[in-house]
Amino acid sequence: MTTTTSRRQQQATTPHRAEARTSTAGDRAFSFSAHTVLIFWSVIIIVPLLWTVMTSFKTTKEIFASPFSLPTSWSFDNYVNAWTTSGVGEFFVNTVVVVGSALVIVMVLGAMCAYVLARYDFFGARAIYYLMLAGLTFPVFLAIVPLFFVLKGVGLLNTLPGLILTYVAFALPFTVFFLYPFFRDLPDEIAEAAEVDGAGEWRKFFQIMLPMAKPGMASVAIFNFLGLWNQFLLPVALNTNRDNYVLSQGMASFASQANYAVDFGALFAAVVITVVPVFVVYLVFQRQLQGSVSAGTMK
Repeated sequence: MTTTTSRRQQQATTPHRAEARTSTAGDRAFSFSAHTVLIFWSVIIIVPLLWTVMTSFKTTKEIFASPFSLPTSWSFDNYVNAWTTSGVGEFFVNTVVVVGSALVIVMVLGAMCAYVLARYDFFGARAIYYLMLAGLTFPVFLAIVPLFFVLKGVGLLNTLPGLILTYVAFALPFTVFFLYPFFRDLPDEIAEAAEVDGAGEWRKFFQIMLPMAKPGMASVAIFNFLGLWNQFLLPVALNTNRDNYVLSQGMASFASQANYAVDFGALFAAVVITVVPVFVVYLVFQRQLQGSVSAGTMK
């Protein structure tokens, strides 16, 4: 009797073991495929980046003689020439001023707008939100001509303030769309507790609700920074004054006045200078991405 029972138990457990082995084999296959794709993608990204950094230490003659060899001397002359002679330093400062100012303005205005639309019910709230979403579908190039005449009419054409306002206008809809669900999902109990403690609307937003949405703020800040830093069409169309060039314009016109001979060593150095701030911003904000809304409510 005991032998018959044990056999039945073994027969019952055999299919489960087979399923477990099949599941484990499938997980291993998926893990191997995923790691293979990630390694291949990493190589595609990292190798050109390392080659660009290596080439930035070469002279133009060395680049054309042996593109993939190491430089004969690791000198920073290309970086000095790119920063001073080619005007990359001036373009870099203009870009930092424009992108930094636009990013601060759009983050503050976008967070306030998303908070009001997500937490308060009033007439026209949904219409305003849908209009914000409609702004995401509007192609940038269709607004170039109207923007040109608007900025010209108010005296902001070919100026950094005009470029800042344009950046803010195009980044605001995405910021509101991204932050809206973060503020929507925040617990009402914390806001009610703040009101009981006597906190006003401004204090409740800046000291309580906004820190709880820190992961969303960090994420949208990275996306906005990348989009604004790499913006090319708007500066080219709305900023033709070379004194106010940003990096994207400066890189497009990277040629000396002497027969338009390009210093490719300085050009690659300028590319590295352009990429470095993106890495720095990501390293600063990626720590904030490790948090969560629930973790923020526990503090």
